[in-house]
Amino acid sequence: MNFANELQTEYRRYLTRRWFFQDCGIGLASIAAMNLLGGGNASAAPAPLNPLANKKPHHPAKAKRVIYLFMGGAPSHLELFDNKPELSKWDGKLPPPELLKGYRSAFINPNSKLLGPKFKFARHGQSGAEISELLPHTARIADDLTIVKSMHTDAFNHAPAQILMSTGTQVFGRPSFGAWTLYGLGTENQNLPGYVVMQSGQKGPSGGLSNFGCGFLPTVYQGVPFRSSGDPVLFLSNPQGVDDATQRASLDALKRLNEERLGVVGDPEIASRINSFELAYRMQHTAPEIMDLSTEPQHVLDLYGAKPGEPSFANNCLLARRLIEKGVRFVQLFHEAWDHHGGLTNGLKTQCGLTDQACAALVTDLKQRGLLEDTLVIWGGEFGRTPMVQGGSDGRDHHPNAFTMWMSGGGLKPGVTLGQSDQFGFNVTSDAVHVHDLHATLLHLLGFDHTRLTMKFQGLDMRLTNVHGELVPKILA
Repeated sequence: MNFANELQTEYRRYLTRRWFFQDCGIGLASIAAMNLLGGGNASAAPAPLNPLANKKPHHPAKAKRVIYLFMGGAPSHLELFDNKPELSKWDGKLPPPELLKGYRSAFINPNSKLLGPKFKFARHGQSGAEISELLPHTARIADDLTIVKSMHTDAFNHAPAQILMSTGTQVFGRPSFGAWTLYGLGTENQNLPGYVVMQSGQKGPSGGLSNFGCGFLPTVYQGVPFRSSGDPVLFLSNPQGVDDATQRASLDALKRLNEERLGVVGDPEIASRINSFELAYRMQHTAPEIMDLSTEPQHVLDLYGAKPGEPSFANNCLLARRLIEKGVRFVQLFHEAWDHHGGLTNGLKTQCGLTDQACAALVTDLKQRGLLEDTLVIWGGEFGRTPMVQGGSDGRDHHPNAFTMWMSGGGLKPGVTLGQSDQFGFNVTSDAVHVHDLHATLLHLLGFDHTRLTMKFQGLDMRLTNVHGELVPKILA
């Protein structure tokens, strides 16, 4: 009897006007919308057949392309870029009570003992930038770097912080910085994806695919994951028995059918599908050549520490240069390996050993080839690490209040260090730069007013910076 009552209740729930207009048949609301949009006749305006065509930005751009070195897991600014001698004096002592007022940490009791820096710092280059002994190669390019020591964010756990750094919000389902860039500029090479993603480290990014997703933008703008060895994408080669002529004939038939439907409904996802099929076909001829590092001179391989056929962050950096050299608009390298709640000393030695040489080599190589001037190189994680200890005596917790990033090229002022944190590296004390401010500034360098690069979604003009973001003029050349 109870089960029958439940069925009757469920039946009545669906007998509503709202259900009828929305879901009955194909939906009267859908019929009305299609009529208003012209979708019921062949004169509907079709979506552009090539959504990745080159586009002009709002104003002349300083940067034409981006290589984003995303250090997932959050490197410790206190061991790498933000030298705090005073913190050494407080090693093993409790922090001042006023420092922790209103503070919330991810895992530790905020009232934990302070931990002094584990490594030495020195000044480098004419700029005198302070850089850790862990980064000798980065130190040699100090005068090419724009270092921001006053970054701060809103999130203190990995996934939401990475999503915020990538998309401007902690909520899943928004377009990534790379997707917005591709949406605004298109790409210069129609034989390769405009937005390529590669991964190294211990695992993929904590924020998952949303770090390089397209959100509500057409799917043609999302990042395309490449592998650093073997076929760059799976199933790139034709199966046995399928020759080029057969494949081309099949694709032509699919294209005609999709174009016919596109002319009727004007759905941009159909244009994305056409572009995807055609791009995959062209990639069969272009991608394997691009990804073959054995064609690089030995001195270039040695510069990066790259070894053809052996997946590594070094290989990915060299591949990033090769991709942007061929017109790819946005390359993002995720190295998820910096989450040192314990084993901080050895962990940092290992990860710096895997990344330092290649990062410096990338900047050097781009500069030698005349590409750095209009290429933005970005290095950084999702937040910093606490000055308080975790993991016994050799770890640090998540810390959103202050952290460091560096950038190079693309209209940035080189040899500049912006911002300061307090004596413990806990709070920003000058020239604070929020994630939204960083995004606004990077979009400006790419030729965009961040308030005007928008997409109408759910009745709102959505943008990367949400309703926030201010330019950081002190780092602009």
